[in-house]
Amino acid sequence: MAAVIAVVAIVAAGAVSAQPNPSLHLCVAAEENAVWPGGGTGIPPDDRSAESVVTGSNRFACDLYRRLADDSGSENLLFSPYSISSALAITYEGARGTTADEIRSVLHLPANDTLRREGFSRLDAGLKVAGANCTVQTANALWAEKTYPFLPEYIALAERWYSANATNLDFASAPDASRQAINRWVEGRTGGKIRDLLPPASIDPMTRLVITNAISFKGTWAGPFDADRTEEAEFRVGANETVEVPMMHGDAVYPYGETATLQVLELAYAHENGTGLSMLILLPKGGSLAAVEEALDPQNLSTLRRSLTRERIDVYLPKFTLDAGYRLPSTLAAMGMPTVFSPGADLSGMDGTKNLFISGAVHKAFVDVNEEGTEAAAATGFVGNTSAAPPDGGIPVFRADRPFIFLIRDDGSGSILFMGRVIRPVAA
Repeated sequence: MAAVIAVVAIVAAGAVSAQPNPSLHLCVAAEENAVWPGGGTGIPPDDRSAESVVTGSNRFACDLYRRLADDSGSENLLFSPYSISSALAITYEGARGTTADEIRSVLHLPANDTLRREGFSRLDAGLKVAGANCTVQTANALWAEKTYPFLPEYIALAERWYSANATNLDFASAPDASRQAINRWVEGRTGGKIRDLLPPASIDPMTRLVITNAISFKGTWAGPFDADRTEEAEFRVGANETVEVPMMHGDAVYPYGETATLQVLELAYAHENGTGLSMLILLPKGGSLAAVEEALDPQNLSTLRRSLTRERIDVYLPKFTLDAGYRLPSTLAAMGMPTVFSPGADLSGMDGTKNLFISGAVHKAFVDVNEEGTEAAAATGFVGNTSAAPPDGGIPVFRADRPFIFLIRDDGSGSILFMGRVIRPVAA
């Protein structure tokens, strides 16, 4: 059984005002709760809204991957672009002027309000179909300071289009108790995988709003690996370093393809009506992961996936567990949206003032890949204050004994839910 979970929390702070009133804080946290149909609902041919949101979200996924890869050096990488973009979309609904323009540009959001809102709503609704062997759970929520007058239209918009119901908390008098309440909700929604999303002191008496977003996936491989065939093997971390890892082994018919520099393998997750989610693995033939990362974009991924053909493959894949965490303000600012993280931000669509800005952002992620499937979790928070040779039988070999990239995606919509790279696998 596999599980993937992601949570996003956004916190904004009030700008220093010429008025004697103290600065305000805005803390936003959004979580998604949905169950994915194994067969995938897909996007109707005439549904431009969902298609436009998926296209933009996948562009953002590749952009953010490259930025995080640059920032993290030779570290493992894992995040949920779907979770981050969903929470930021709710934030965008309250942004105006340059602040809104920058967020829309970085997220590649549709400028048309109806197209964007219907797109997120339909895509989220498409996820909320139960499957016996494969599920995706998503949820959005607003957590508001009970005495603060947010614009009713913003609260209503978040609830209507993003299913983000608002809960009042006492940030002013009980900030830490409020933080713990949100963390308990996150922990419960993620099956205990994401704990203490909001760290101590991230909520204080000036916090006004938290937007949380979480997504979880749980499923088994359509063709599980036989645990009896798992053996210790070397994984080449770098030119002069190897580590011993438990290497899973399977030979079956998989969607597979290769180029002069890359091998591509798709592993499907099971469902009684077919497969609706899959893991796409990109394995450089020469061990140069950087070259693959530089060319990583939605168009190339789409081209690679369309080129896959089903054939018998001898697969070697390490069991691995990744646990990652990031602070995102500087990353997102460098990508083109600095204003929302400064006192000059305009989030007046939330409260009618220009006192709020986002001062912090964190993302946590977890994944565990084993013989049965994939178990993973991720959480994000924005905090604001004031080559392989064939064996003898001729069957292609896919031996992931060196750094590789992986994506977990919905086959119906094409949306990338989770994305990461394995540099140094560590099994649970």
